[in-house]
This record gives sequence, structure tokens and C-alpha cells, in this order.
Amino acid sequence: MTTLPPSTDPTRPAISKADIEAKLQTLKGGVDTEIANVRGIAIGVGITVAVIVVAGTFLLGRRRGRKLATIVEIRRV
Repeated sequence: MTTLPPSTDPTRPAISKADIEAKLQTLKGGVDTEIANVRGIAIGVGITVAVIVVAGTFLLGRRRGRKLATIVEIRRV
């Protein structure tokens, strides 16, 4: 990693570590609130998809079981 020479423009203030930390905290706070808002929706969608997959698997297995099942008739003569 190379280091760049310091800026020679005296009108631009130097960026300090505190400036970077403050900006990152601002960004992190926005992301945290968005995650909290979306988390409930994501859990609901995940549960719904899981229920649909389990129900679909059950119904397809039941259908296949009926097709492959042998029916034996016993008749008295």
C-alpha cells in the first residue's frame, strides 16, 4: 500500500480520525435502523417460504405414494 503525500491546498482542512469515526457512526446508525425495519418482514417471508416448501413436498410425496401403491383385492369364491 502506498501513501500519498499530504495535500498542499491550504484551504482544505485535514481530515482527522474523529471526522472519519463520526461519519462512520452516522452511516452505521442509518443501516441499523433499516435492518431493524426489514428484519420482521424477512422473518415472515422466510417462514412462509418454509411452510410452502414443506407442504409442497408432502403433497408431491403423497401423490407419488398413491401412484406406486399396489392395490390388492381379495375375493371369496
